[in-house]
Amino acid sequence: MHQNHIHCSTPRVISVDKNAAYPPAFEAIQNQRLVPIETELRQIKYLNNIVEQDHRFSKRRIAWSQWFQRFATAEATIAGYESMHMIRKGQIADIGRKDALSQKIFIEGLFGVAA
Repeated sequence: MHQNHIHCSTPRVISVDKNAAYPPAFEAIQNQRLVPIETELRQIKYLNNIVEQDHRFSKRRIAWSQWFQRFATAEATIAGYESMHMIRKGQIADIGRKDALSQKIFIEGLFGVAA
């Protein structure tokens, strides 16, 4: 958790399953000031499932990419997978799901390469 906290922004909510070990562990990391007191622990089973379903595509791709040697390489590759998935799902403003030309232009600008 500490390493994630260094590389990411401060979490507003942490979603976990209903394992009884999470509340005491969460309280301990709050007491150590690794996360702010305002951060909420959310133990709602179905919200966590939604997050897992969204990452299902990425997990499938990453399973074939277990040869990462450095954190920076893994971070860049996973960011690329996530970006491409967001484009395909239509989550980027002003780019339609089936608008191949807009997607191509966006990808070229995002990654600095000709798609």
